[in-house]
Amino acid sequence: MAEEMEQWLSSLLRLTDEEEKMTEKQIKIIQAAVDIFADKGYASTSTSEIAQRAGVAEGTIFRHYKTKKDLLLSIVAPVMSKLVAPFVLRDLHQVLDTEYEQFEDFLRAMMRNRLEFVVKHAPIVKIMLHEIPFHPELQSQFKEQLFPQVGERLKRIITHFQSRGDLIEMPPFALLRMSVSAIMGYIFTRCYLFPEHDWNDEEEIERVVNFIMHGLAPRKE
Repeated sequence: MAEEMEQWLSSLLRLTDEEEKMTEKQIKIIQAAVDIFADKGYASTSTSEIAQRAGVAEGTIFRHYKTKKDLLLSIVAPVMSKLVAPFVLRDLHQVLDTEYEQFEDFLRAMMRNRLEFVVKHAPIVKIMLHEIPFHPELQSQFKEQLFPQVGERLKRIITHFQSRGDLIEMPPFALLRMSVSAIMGYIFTRCYLFPEHDWNDEEEIERVVNFIMHGLAPRKE
């Protein structure tokens, strides 16, 4: 966990332009804020805790950021397009760019890919799960950077299998929403709700794929 967080923070801190170089105290504040946000969540974190972890006076935080939310937005929002979208898309392109014989093969590849990603980067994903749903500014950044890169490619995959008669006629994004909900439902349960459970990922992947295909397969005359 510490190593992954250190790598993520290192990537974040390299994003600032030369004219926007952070001071040493700003870097310490950011490191402390991300660390505590990952552990406790934004709402349960106080600026005094951040200051103590960063080894600075609480007033130093407010010299740079007027409120705790300004701190969150100043850290996260500007780097969404440069870090989070590429981070979320890491290794996903190989799934999206592969041709599959059947839609269920695509589902298996997608689920294995995203499960491996979340297991490997669980603390970082936890921050995004904590904060993005409750901050419209972060939602906008996330959607603007992520959806254009993924949405159209997923739509093409779905319409391809629809044209072959493998999937029912339904708006592609409706099919996508249902598939993603089933896949992410398992991943969230497996990684965050019951991580201590003895999961058999391959069996669960097959269950999820069968569940999706049972609902999406066209009726046979």
